[in-house]
Parts: sequence; C-alpha cells; structure tokens
Amino acid sequence: MRRWVTAGLLALGGLGLLRTSLFTEEYLRYVKEGMRPLLVASGVLLVLLGAAEAVAAWRGRGADRTGSGGGHGHDHSGVPRVAWLLVLPALSLLFYAPPALGSYTASREAPKAVAVVDEDGFDPLPAASPLPITLTDFTQRVQQDTTRAIKGRTVLMTGFVTPAEGGDGWYLTRILLSCCAADAQSVKVRVYGPAAPEADTWVTVTGTWHADGTLGTSSAAVALDAVSVRKAARPSNGYTDALPLGS
Repeated sequence: MRRWVTAGLLALGGLGLLRTSLFTEEYLRYVKEGMRPLLVASGVLLVLLGAAEAVAAWRGRGADRTGSGGGHGHDHSGVPRVAWLLVLPALSLLFYAPPALGSYTASREAPKAVAVVDEDGFDPLPAASPLPITLTDFTQRVQQDTTRAIKGRTVLMTGFVTPAEGGDGWYLTRILLSCCAADAQSVKVRVYGPAAPEADTWVTVTGTWHADGTLGTSSAAVALDAVSVRKAARPSNGYTDALPLGS
C-alpha cells in the first residue's frame, strides 16, 4: 500500500509541475522566468520516479501472489499520516493555482532599497510626455539625480494598488523576485489625488512628482500627484519592474 501511495504522490506532483510550467504562465507566481527549464526537468523526473515506484509495487504484488515474496503474502506496512498532507499541494498544482503575491505581502515589508547610481550614471530623459518609467527608475531619479531632471515632468507608471496606513494616499507597487516567492521584495511609489482603487488592482498612473523634501536627495518623497488612474491588465510576469505595456 505504501509504495502505491508514494507512486501516486510522485506522479501527481510531477504532473502538477509540468502543467504549471509547460502549459501555463502560472509558474511565474512562484519563481523567476529563468527557472522554467528546472521546473520542467523536475516534473519529468517526478513522473518517472512515480512510474518506477508503481512498477516496483506491481512486481512486488505479483511476487506476493506467487508466494515468492516471503512472509504471508500480504503487505502490512501502513502509510504515515503526514504523507497524506502532501496530497493537497500536489492536487493544487494540478487543478488550482494559488493567487500571485500582492498587496498583503507588500504592506507587511519595507520597500526594497534601490541601487545607488553613480553621479554621472543618469542618461538624459526622453522628451516623451507622459514619460513611461519604472518604479525603480522613478525612485532613483527622485532621490539621486542631482540634475533634478524629473522636476515638472509628467510620468507614466504601472503597478498594483496597495492601501496605505492612515488613508492618506495609496501605493503603486511592484513585487520583485531574486529567485522565488520566498525572497520577494516590493518597490512602492505613494500616490496622492484620486481615491485608491480596490487593493491588488493593476493600474496605470499618470502624474508628477509630489513635491516633498529636496529633489535629488534621500529626503525627497517617492511619491506622485496623480492626474489620472486607469485600470491595466496584469502582465504575464508580474514580478518585474517593467515599463507600462505599450510604452
């Protein structure tokens, strides 16, 4: 009995990994895009191990029937109760994908520290208006660009909504992964003006820097005075800080 359960769990887990990584983009809710080949390989390996275990169990059953297996011809080994707990995650991979990380995660951690750019590291901003920009680039421009090139510029950013404590504004957010969902970090820009859409809603925000603190220094607020907020489609890979779609 134990071997059949083991075979079933291995096969279920492998099929779940293969469904998630081969036929959908759901694997991007858990790991970075570059991990896909490893997930596929792991799924194949689990299926093969499950098949091998099933064959071994079938052969052992046949040996018991012919009396060549020794003993009384019966398998009295039980299945540890904890093993049954593995059925749920295996089935969830196969039939149901947990939701992507969102505002719940972002609201419970400090914003990711953006990299420090060399003093001469900022290129001139494109003349486009509104200017498509990532949340990370906006943060760096606001707090590190001593030329203050972002001043007075109308910018365009996309992310999901995270409520802010106290009700004064809300956060436009992106979650970034170094490897997998376990090491997720968020980058946030506070938005003032229009009322906050529902939490986790993906939106594109147009606005200008919210003048608070000294622009080009760490005292500058990473915030935006929004003039428009419109709903946006969640990108297939929501764990990147990318430019707005279509920009």
